[in-house]
Amino acid sequence: MENQQRPLDALNQARNKRVILDLKNGKQLIGDLKAFDIHINVVLENCEERVDGEVKRKLGKVFVRGDTIIIISTE
Repeated sequence: MENQQRPLDALNQARNKRVILDLKNGKQLIGDLKAFDIHINVVLENCEERVDGEVKRKLGKVFVRGDTIIIISTE
């Protein structure tokens, strides 16, 4: 049997690691992935907002709705 991963398995492996979220509004959030649910709503800690690659503000702990996320990647 192949060892295929489901999307939530990949998110589980990224838990407590630094991730980059690309959002529908063109912004990026970078932070430590702490939690997520089946709707891909996520909680990030030590979060920063980047626009055009430049840090705009430090946000701390944030909750992001899954339907606003286009891409989740690890740094």
